[in-house]
Amino acid sequence: MARFRETRTDVVVVGAGPAGTATALTLARAGRRVVMLDKATFPRDKCCGDGLTTLALRELEGLGFDPGRITDWQPVDGAWLRSPSGREVVVPLPAGCGSFAAVAPRRQLDAELVELARRGGVDMLDGASFDGALDVRPDSVTVGGGGRTVTARYVVGADGMWSPVRKAAGLGERGYLGEWHAFRQYVDGVTGPAADRLYVWFDADLLPGYAWSFPLPGGRANLGFGLLRDGTRHIGDTSELWAGLADRPHVRRALGDGAVVAGRPSAWPIPARIDRVPLAAGRVVLVGDAAAASDVMTGEGIGQALLTGRLAAEAIASAGATRPDLAARRYRADVRHHLRADHRMSAALGAVLAHERGARGAMRVLAASGERGRRNFARWMFEDEPRAIALTPGRWHRRVLARPGAWLDRAVPSA
Repeated sequence: MARFRETRTDVVVVGAGPAGTATALTLARAGRRVVMLDKATFPRDKCCGDGLTTLALRELEGLGFDPGRITDWQPVDGAWLRSPSGREVVVPLPAGCGSFAAVAPRRQLDAELVELARRGGVDMLDGASFDGALDVRPDSVTVGGGGRTVTARYVVGADGMWSPVRKAAGLGERGYLGEWHAFRQYVDGVTGPAADRLYVWFDADLLPGYAWSFPLPGGRANLGFGLLRDGTRHIGDTSELWAGLADRPHVRRALGDGAVVAGRPSAWPIPARIDRVPLAAGRVVLVGDAAAASDVMTGEGIGQALLTGRLAAEAIASAGATRPDLAARRYRADVRHHLRADHRMSAALGAVLAHERGARGAMRVLAASGERGRRNFARWMFEDEPRAIALTPGRWHRRVLARPGAWLDRAVPSA
């Protein structure tokens, strides 16, 4: 490996998104020296739906994140779901007992997470690309990036779907393109109900998949759709779907007649196979999209990124510098406990929603379930509790679907 300016630390984290910052901050608070590097200079945009589930909010709260520092933080009090038949069902979230869902632009969210990590003692190197050089030895690992080498006890790959760290460690999967492909564009001048409502549309021609409109302050919205790769359609041939999305009658009614798309659309793949990818090898640990940790049913991944980052950090801190085998073993066990059963259940339920008949039937059942049933569904949908908690007795507790949301004891920005 070429020699540049050398830094020695306990852990080097490659990637400063939610997964990387959760890893770095948790380790720093456990007394470890951490260097985190990212090719971007923050703030930077990230193609995403910008939605935050209850899981994500609770993980953010645990990190000491302050939503008041996000200019465009938008609380969400429920979701408006539309069946392929046109039936609309409102699923409300609990009121007055904390935050259960929100929307925040990734440009602002990720920048604040990086600042939180800096304030927590993490040595942040932005504008420093991992150069693909990875030297793993029995007692250390060295990476190159940003004109320097960093030698540490562990390297954590938090570098996304294409993960150069995973590739350099020989853990990549040739030809893998992710389970989902998503498209997003911001919309200005939203005067319809989408100005403060979160919409999810299961249009027949998008199945298996869905479209969304997530509200942001100032008459803006994040509009997009996600398509599940099922082998029956060419994901690249989506120009007609995208071009006409904002002009579909039900979408236009939600946005309002004066709403206009802003800027260029963005697209990105979403990996969701936490049950099949390697999570660690030697002193290399993978988190977030690098570990394919997104929800296979919805494609949502911020909560899973934060969770896997925290679990990896706790495993590394517990095992110590000399036992990477113990760190890998604990991390795999913790991911299996928290995510794998839910992944399997989400895949099974997603298969039902992938077809028009299943989606219409699910909406009929939901419409007839009463207010309490719809509220509990909303909590389940926003990952208030693990999806497969009924099948995993080790996670059962007396207050299931009765816990308060995040930041119960403090005010958060309101719409």
